[in-house]
Amino acid sequence: MADSVPKPTNNLVGPLLTDLYQITMAYAYWKTNQSHRPAHFELFFRKNPFGGSYTLFAGLDEVLKFLSNFRFSEDDIEYLRNTAQLSHCEAAFFDEYLANLDCSEVIVHAIKEGSMAFPRVPLITITAPLGIGNLIETTLLTLVNYPSLVATNACRMVVAARGQFWEETAGANPPRAVVPPRTDSTGASHRTPRKSIQMAEGGLADFSRRKPKCVEFGLRRAQGPDGGFSASKYSHIGGFHATSNVMAGKILNMPIAGTHAHSFVQSYTSLSLVEGAAVKRAKSEGGEGGDMVNLLPLVMKYRNELGWNDTNDGELAAFVGYAVSFPNVFLCLVDTYDTLQSGLRNFILVSLVLDDLGYTPRGIRLDSGDLSYLSLECEYVFHEMADRFGRPFFYDLDIVASNDINENILHSLNKQGHGITMFGIGTNLVTCQSQPALGCVYKLVEIDGEPRIKLSNDIEKVLIPGRKVAYRLFGESGWPLLDLLVGSNEVDQPVVGERTLCLHPFMEQKRVAVIPKRVVKLHNLVFDGKNGVVSEQLSTLSETRQFVNDQINHTRPDLLRYVNPGEYKVSVSEETFRFLHKLWHTETPVRELR
Repeated sequence: MADSVPKPTNNLVGPLLTDLYQITMAYAYWKTNQSHRPAHFELFFRKNPFGGSYTLFAGLDEVLKFLSNFRFSEDDIEYLRNTAQLSHCEAAFFDEYLANLDCSEVIVHAIKEGSMAFPRVPLITITAPLGIGNLIETTLLTLVNYPSLVATNACRMVVAARGQFWEETAGANPPRAVVPPRTDSTGASHRTPRKSIQMAEGGLADFSRRKPKCVEFGLRRAQGPDGGFSASKYSHIGGFHATSNVMAGKILNMPIAGTHAHSFVQSYTSLSLVEGAAVKRAKSEGGEGGDMVNLLPLVMKYRNELGWNDTNDGELAAFVGYAVSFPNVFLCLVDTYDTLQSGLRNFILVSLVLDDLGYTPRGIRLDSGDLSYLSLECEYVFHEMADRFGRPFFYDLDIVASNDINENILHSLNKQGHGITMFGIGTNLVTCQSQPALGCVYKLVEIDGEPRIKLSNDIEKVLIPGRKVAYRLFGESGWPLLDLLVGSNEVDQPVVGERTLCLHPFMEQKRVAVIPKRVVKLHNLVFDGKNGVVSEQLSTLSETRQFVNDQINHTRPDLLRYVNPGEYKVSVSEETFRFLHKLWHTETPVRELR
């Protein structure tokens, strides 16, 4: 079964990556001859994270790798045999049961990876003998909880970074703004608008500008190597463009990004360190390149021409050193000493020379200070340089911003206005600072074909019993209206064009009638016991990322709101509602008062 399926990316993922009580229960099931009873489990969550209205499902690929390769090794069994908690267990449990246990009798259905998911709708359903179904619980939860959380966090940040660009976030037709041409000091008209004028929310919208991208910078702040790698992977699914994590780039074949740190700038102390630093000319007046050109004299010529002789010499030397090393991707961190009076100006001096030699500079990075004000000022100066020197590349430079950015700051920047084209986000993305856990649960809903219920004084924790089929019902607008849970044995399943009564699981008075224009069954078979992974249900990382983007483009705008987002309904059929409450009454003891 595991021959064609790679092992889990993390070598720690295996049968022992579980909680002890899964193994003690497995022994008790085996001891009492319960291990082979047919059971049905559901993995789901009860509340969307970050105060939002949706969650992105992620981690399915690693779940399937784990199931395909599930097998206790001899070392695993020897370790368990000698633990204090299990040392009294019968030898046959280890030598006959665990030694031969795999997932050949496990059947898994799941929603598509990258799907927008909602509370109580199962992400994964597992049909399996009770023993093995119990043993895989903790591992499945750890393989789904954090990936889904960080993918959702990333998606929310991408939506926030895009601001009011509705065609990217809500799937609606954006309004068309007419941006008048601007005129420079010579009276010349320029069709390219200043982006800074357009950015504040509620102001004139410039839909021709680039939508800000997000890059993941969180490895050094993540919870260990696996947290860092997982964040790189699943933030890409959530819409992040690239990662600074080189190992993730190698393993996942995803874009990597990065330039230099403040220490690089600090390490250059004088211009003498880059005397003779040369770069090969990319073009000449005759159209041919190849000769080596010493950068520093040309840079100093522009410095004198512009009268910027008081910029930091060490910083200028660092930028020259970086330019000769990476002339095609010249992007500098400009806030080591003074962003506007030194860093920005030094970048411009070197960029002018690179442009003369046939290279196109990439941009700057801001890592401190008032990001709104500084980005607008930098952008303004870039446009002035474009007009003064006739260098259109200045209009296309990236302004990258980092420095403890989170979702709230992204929305705040949109309100203030900014000229940022790319956000580098680390700590608040990978640590999911505003909510550190998703809270997925794994529950038994059926045993021996008999539905089971779990009751609680907390209504949120009451389990909807039995096997269920989940549907997504779409309305006339093309947006999904609600998700509907229907008992698997019910005769009446939702049909396009037919009226369907949908009820809140616990409040009968909250109900709606839906005549769907489209009905989508959410779960598909992804793992088929002895036959293993159903390959046609799997997607590549890039395909999943595109699937997420497509869903965001066709989601109700109110579900994407940062403040007071709309609520997405998860309903049950009338028959499921009646059965749930009947079983609830049956299983609840009746108190006697005397």
